[in-house]
Amino acid sequence: MKKMILGFAAVLGFTMASSLVFAEGDAAAGQAKTAMCAGCHGADGNSAVANFPKLAGQGEKYLIKQMDDIKSGSRKVAEMTGMLNAFSDQDLADISAFYASKSIQMAGAKEENLDRGETLYRGGNPETGVPSCTGCHSPSGNGNAPAGYPALGGQFSQYTAKQLRAFRTGAHEPESDMARTNDGDTKTMRGVAAHMSDIEIEAVSNFIAGLK
Repeated sequence: MKKMILGFAAVLGFTMASSLVFAEGDAAAGQAKTAMCAGCHGADGNSAVANFPKLAGQGEKYLIKQMDDIKSGSRKVAEMTGMLNAFSDQDLADISAFYASKSIQMAGAKEENLDRGETLYRGGNPETGVPSCTGCHSPSGNGNAPAGYPALGGQFSQYTAKQLRAFRTGAHEPESDMARTNDGDTKTMRGVAAHMSDIEIEAVSNFIAGLK
């Protein structure tokens, strides 16, 4: 079997975007533009509830990509419907720069199935074709900001698990309202999540919540 190096892009999803040119963000300007975001994601990008992802410390390129997708409708997030319509490309770049400048507050992991989660994160499951996460998201969970691979470490386990299940649904039932398909033509995350069991999703999401 060929060595697997693909990784999870679970926090908010991933599309290869190396050919795209993004506006340069201004973190100071971005702070003033996040007032509407703070109610769900926290004043510094550290959400207090698992329904809303932590954005602090996330890469700018990744955040811009996700907000562009949400704005265009290629990524459906009911809670954000129409909220980005008035923002320009520069606004989104500034907001991304602001959140990228902050440090994430770790959600923390539970002891249950922690070893299994670590095994999946670092080595995948060769028997079922699930690759490790480290190739894209680094051993420490910091991701690869220049490449647009998101940081995962410290994210709420419930949120990560929800995104993995959505990508799995996207692999098998792309027309479903529960499906997530904004991982590009290569279907990177759909290809990964398609082979994951519920137990594996919960275990690796829990490990990620405490990864730093």
